[in-house]
Amino acid sequence: MLRKSYPYYLANLAVKGKAKLDVIDKYTGEVATRVALPDAAALDQAIEAAHDAAGAMRRFKPYQRQAVLEHCVARFRERRDELAYTLCVEAGKPIGDSAGEVTRLIETFKIAAEEAVRINGETLNLEISERSAGYHGYTRRVPLGPVAFITPFNFPLNLVAHKVAPAIAAGCPFVLKPAERTPLGALIMGEVLAETDLPRGAFSILPMLGRDAEPLVTDPRLKMLSFTGGLVGWDLKAKAGHKKVTLELGGNAACIVDGDQGHRLDAVVDRLVFGAFYQSGQSCISVQKILAHDDIHGELRRRLVAKIRTLKAGDPKKKSTFLGPMIDENAAMRLEGWIAEAKKAGAKVLCGGGRKGAMLEATLLEDVAPGEKLQRMEAFGPVALLQRFSRFDEALGMVNDSDFGLQAGVFTDNLRHAMRAWDELEQGGVIVNDVPSFRVDNMPYGGVKSSGLGREGVRYAIEDMTDVRLMVIRNN
Repeated sequence: MLRKSYPYYLANLAVKGKAKLDVIDKYTGEVATRVALPDAAALDQAIEAAHDAAGAMRRFKPYQRQAVLEHCVARFRERRDELAYTLCVEAGKPIGDSAGEVTRLIETFKIAAEEAVRINGETLNLEISERSAGYHGYTRRVPLGPVAFITPFNFPLNLVAHKVAPAIAAGCPFVLKPAERTPLGALIMGEVLAETDLPRGAFSILPMLGRDAEPLVTDPRLKMLSFTGGLVGWDLKAKAGHKKVTLELGGNAACIVDGDQGHRLDAVVDRLVFGAFYQSGQSCISVQKILAHDDIHGELRRRLVAKIRTLKAGDPKKKSTFLGPMIDENAAMRLEGWIAEAKKAGAKVLCGGGRKGAMLEATLLEDVAPGEKLQRMEAFGPVALLQRFSRFDEALGMVNDSDFGLQAGVFTDNLRHAMRAWDELEQGGVIVNDVPSFRVDNMPYGGVKSSGLGREGVRYAIEDMTDVRLMVIRNN
């Protein structure tokens, strides 16, 4: 279903280009297709085109933006199978999960279509003292201007959608650099956007190498940078000058299982295993730490190990496959090394730990020392740690003992514990009675501490991509 080659998109137009970027089938390791590789001149042209299109996009009416987004929803539905297969090949994501991500792509654009005509201002009461008697205030939200997006490999449809769809709804032209290892989904989006009547220069999609994309960070013609990826995001922020910056930089999410969960451990285990090993753990909100109360620790451990051992690993194109490859062999080797370091420091491997190429077994460890990389850093792979606690406040402290703070999960029937977790956990989101891996695309999503800055979620992204313009009227 893949073509021999794909163009990039410059100022709404497909460009075949000369240089080619290989896209690797992440399971077979073979070249699946090639995409045109833009050069520095193309990037400068894209930024200039976005800058020039700012006025036209600002005048592009909300109902017109909505129509563009609705066209995308319809076309993505028509191309659902193509998008899922493409994602399966370029990211190594099992085909069932790939289909699920296409659904989220469609939902994100649908939400944005609805929000495009709900970008409202407010009326302000300025008569708060004698000095301002007779004055009335009004606000409206206006597009910020041209924006830059940099997205990662792990959700090459949905994470792109969370930048592109709000930008169109807000009326902002954009330049997008998708991950060079997974560019195809974004380019198919470009093909669909090129079918619409967006003003010329409204979008460019350039699958460049990371080292060539610095102008997206430093060029003052761009008014905002939205970056999803690793901790290098903080370095990009330092280079971004006066532009607005939002960052989503990952985490090492923990999930607390309270002592009152013995009556439904099977359901809890199902969700923990999904949260830890879905997409081979290559998710910013993958369950990396499982904190189990003393009362249920032993039985939870037994059931976790049994469940993990049933996971089918292999070819992601087969519907029965749950665990596919990591993005490449180097990523699997890195995590294999972290497991070995933890074992040397006294950790026990309860199951998994083996590697063949980019395939790393679903792995559960216990007694991992506090200073180990698996405790302190983002694993971003199919590895989870099991720890025990005696008091609920002790578990909250264990979750907060992290440089990250994206989302946390808490399984409990105790309302006081749930509310205390919401009050005390230093996280962007607390998910009660489910894993931290849960996300719906209209909710605010983002973290604190090293996990980033700002919030995704369509309405919240639109707010970031718009500015408030005030008008004050004095009644004479």
